[in-house]
Amino acid sequence: MLSISGLSAFPITPSDAEGRVDETGLRRLLERLVGAQVDSVGLLGSTGTYAYLSRDERRRAVTIAAEVVGGRVPILVGIGALRTDEAIRLARDARAAGADAGLLAPVSYTPLSDDEVFRHFEAVAGEGGLPLVIYDNPATTHFRFSPDLIGRIARLPGVVAAKCPAPAPEATVAGVSALRDAVPAGFPLGVSGDWNATAALIAGGTAWFSVAGGLFPKTCLAITRAVQAGDIAQARTLNAELAPLWTLFQTHSSLRVAYALAESLGLCRAEPPRPILPLAPAIRDEIVATVRTLNLA
Repeated sequence: MLSISGLSAFPITPSDAEGRVDETGLRRLLERLVGAQVDSVGLLGSTGTYAYLSRDERRRAVTIAAEVVGGRVPILVGIGALRTDEAIRLARDARAAGADAGLLAPVSYTPLSDDEVFRHFEAVAGEGGLPLVIYDNPATTHFRFSPDLIGRIARLPGVVAAKCPAPAPEATVAGVSALRDAVPAGFPLGVSGDWNATAALIAGGTAWFSVAGGLFPKTCLAITRAVQAGDIAQARTLNAELAPLWTLFQTHSSLRVAYALAESLGLCRAEPPRPILPLAPAIRDEIVATVRTLNLA
């Protein structure tokens, strides 16, 4: 049975400006993650620009990932789409290409109601043939799940975990507790938003869905393992050392920073799909200089 816990590393999907996936670059990124022994790979997440890639390119990315990973860790794949029928097709594509679970966000142009989102998940879970992770990313979808809705969807057959934004520091304990109370006992609750993730793991989060983990898996694994071992002081110390990186993510967006760093690390040469533009050279230089002062691996 699929188990989602620990560090789920979310790399970029290296591509050109037209969204054509760079196979060599993607292989290099994934080999780094598997070599570090992350607990799962989050392919085609928001940082993986899933919403900007064609169905064919999404399928090609999953095929490449499945070959590189070779079943050593689970592959979670973004399958969000505007229409329910399209999300079902993407789930089937991902399963056929080797994915272990789908990351389903309620992508929409027209604002959705709770009932519409519930029925969307019900249909994709029932017809897509792929275990689903609830993908709550209000910064991109502009839909915010309530704990009650997370709880309702978590009880659908085929829904195996949730990925939720880590609450702000002052609300961490209450926020994680509210989610924990809403879902079935033992249901995996993962958190995203790297700058608040450590506190949410300490408060009871099951998994860290991490952008930084897609670039610096060993560093992020050290934090995750410290929490799992109950060494809270060590986890907080390691997280505090990454404060400059978290500031860069919040200032320039983690997606854009990840693209700049992937190139500076020699992992790939990639541009975000248009209309997203690469960061200006001066900002990229600032990012690279800042990261060089940190002990990242």
